[in-house]
Amino acid sequence: MRVLKVAAITAGLAAVLSVAVSASGPPKTSATFTKDVAPILFNRCIECHRAGEIAPMSLLTYQEVRPWAKSIRQRVVERSMPPWSADPHVGKFSNDPSLTQKEIDAIVSWVDAGAPKGDDKDMPPTPKFTEGWTIGKPDVVLTMQEEYSVPADGTVPYLYFTIPTNFKEDKWIQAMEIRPGNRGVVHHVIAFVSEGGGTGRRGAASAAGEAQQGRGQLGGITPNKTGIVFGLGTARLIKAGSNIVFQMHYTTNGQATKDRTSIGLVFSKEPPVKTLVTGNALNARFVIPPGEGSHEVTSSSTFKEDVHLTSFMPHMHFRGKDFKYTAVYPDGRSEVLLNVPKYDFNWQLTYIPAKPIALPKGTRLDCVAHFDNSTQNKYNPDPTKEVRWGDQTWEEMMIGWYTYTRDGEQRETAVAKPPSGK
Repeated sequence: MRVLKVAAITAGLAAVLSVAVSASGPPKTSATFTKDVAPILFNRCIECHRAGEIAPMSLLTYQEVRPWAKSIRQRVVERSMPPWSADPHVGKFSNDPSLTQKEIDAIVSWVDAGAPKGDDKDMPPTPKFTEGWTIGKPDVVLTMQEEYSVPADGTVPYLYFTIPTNFKEDKWIQAMEIRPGNRGVVHHVIAFVSEGGGTGRRGAASAAGEAQQGRGQLGGITPNKTGIVFGLGTARLIKAGSNIVFQMHYTTNGQATKDRTSIGLVFSKEPPVKTLVTGNALNARFVIPPGEGSHEVTSSSTFKEDVHLTSFMPHMHFRGKDFKYTAVYPDGRSEVLLNVPKYDFNWQLTYIPAKPIALPKGTRLDCVAHFDNSTQNKYNPDPTKEVRWGDQTWEEMMIGWYTYTRDGEQRETAVAKPPSGK
């Protein structure tokens, strides 16, 4: 009798399972590279992961991707690729490259199935890029007037190179990209506009002062950054006769070499509605004690007019741990605008809000950063040393960079707009 009951139950379960299978249809096929993975890589990764760009390998074809399949799986699951350090619970950013959970699941499914190629007919068209540029073909390319010889070892102080634009009229810049002549020794470059004369190498003191205050800053690159396209209706202004000054940070790598860096500019077709302005909340008067695991440094900047914030870029060196921007409004209300809970010096990202953030006159922008000078920080150059402000990476900086537009400018530009064009 008991055997009959078990048999009946088993038969019943089989019937249920049969109905369930027939209702849901045949089992789903596993993900393939051509159909499921290539579209993700083309959309999220190959701006950097292609020949001649900053990533160490190309991910354009199945043959290039297949050897890296398990590594790709690991990096997307831990969300370290594509790189993005902002707290997902604070603000929304238009340039957030983070994969969706569905995209991560597709890559995991593909790798777990043995990373099959799939049918060639499912392969999406390869995106087209302008060779050597991520911003498209520049309207003008300006280059250092002479090569700089980088020694094999030792410390190279920050250097400043002046490049004449020879512009006969004012130019509105819609996009810019800095291309090092030798990526192996160029740690970072900041480009800013100088209305003064002079060419070639420039006095470090005056140039450094202008760079630190962000006066006339066009933008910059770090090891992970490519080109910059300014938001719709905004642009940078380079006045006729101005020069571009490069702040160059070279790092030696054991082999004497040369560098000659260039900048490509794309002109705005029409004068913008707003001029993009660079500002910062900076603190250069700090001392980080030896062994301190979470030393706090703060800085603030107060707006004297109504503005809209268009980007953030926190900057620290190897001991940087976290960074937060908070707006304190005139009515006393406060709002966190950007939180970077795990700062990474190797990925100094710019964060662009999905919509420009309105800050009324009198709003204070507070920045709070923490530094890890302990032995727990594997990147710490020397946890036994007291650390102060300095240019070199074994020293520290605390800068809350941001860009903004002035609400009152629209009326002014309606009166007199600088000319545009090549």
